[in-house]
Amino acid sequence: MSQATTEVIRLWNDRPPTVIDGVGPEMEFRGLNGVSADTIMLRNVSDPTLTVFRPRRPNGVGIVVCPGGGWRILAWQHEGLDVANWLCERGYTAFLLKYRVLPTPPEPKAFEAAMVEMTKQIDIGRPGASAPRKMSDIVPAEVLQLPRGAAADDGRRAVEIVRARAKAWDVDPTKIGMIGFSAGAFLAADVAMEPKAAPLAFVAPIYGGETQGKPVPSDSPPLFTVIAQDDRLLFRVVEGLYADWSSADRPAELHIFARGGHGFGMIRQGLPVDRWTELFAAWLTDRGF
Repeated sequence: MSQATTEVIRLWNDRPPTVIDGVGPEMEFRGLNGVSADTIMLRNVSDPTLTVFRPRRPNGVGIVVCPGGGWRILAWQHEGLDVANWLCERGYTAFLLKYRVLPTPPEPKAFEAAMVEMTKQIDIGRPGASAPRKMSDIVPAEVLQLPRGAAADDGRRAVEIVRARAKAWDVDPTKIGMIGFSAGAFLAADVAMEPKAAPLAFVAPIYGGETQGKPVPSDSPPLFTVIAQDDRLLFRVVEGLYADWSSADRPAELHIFARGGHGFGMIRQGLPVDRWTELFAAWLTDRGF
């Protein structure tokens, strides 16, 4: 178990470079349906933070954890808290990022109705040949430009804070990586592509992430990614991310499972996809982390 999970750091003392207006009070709620039903979620996040999880025997590696949620919510438990604790138990110092998201209706029933309507607009039944190959095939790029930019700003700021205080947390500043899920995976990939500072030591965008057609930098970090083939929303997108990384001759590892769906995180479904954490742990060891 972690020694301390109560140290919470605000990312921005001043106005962040990208601002999302009209966000109401932050709220915690339970997942509505699917594999993540009844898990802890957050919405209307406007004050981003970093929560520090310190292991009893730190191995010197720091990992920023970025939960997903479609830039509207944060899957706080199974893509955040559970991941941070799992890493911490293995000697990694984990930093759980609560990044900013788009506003949602404060009244629960209105929020639920809005989420149902949003889901209806996304076609997840397309055959593989016509499955989306970039995020803008799912949601117009202009709709996500603001929240995606704000999330990436928060991610870069998180890495900056960890590097600046690495010694105090027993972290080697050259061994700081990032793992993200779904929207958090896009955040992680966006930071890896454009760190605006020293590159990450490694990046693990889980069922998400893309290069947006930009060239992969020659110093981009080693990449680990996982996707389920029955994730009709993003399996082609993730295949493209891996292809872009490997085509740039950067280290990359992709695991595709036949079944698992989207958004499984740390939830065990009794499927081979449950083994992704074992594979990630082995990859980290192989890469020297």
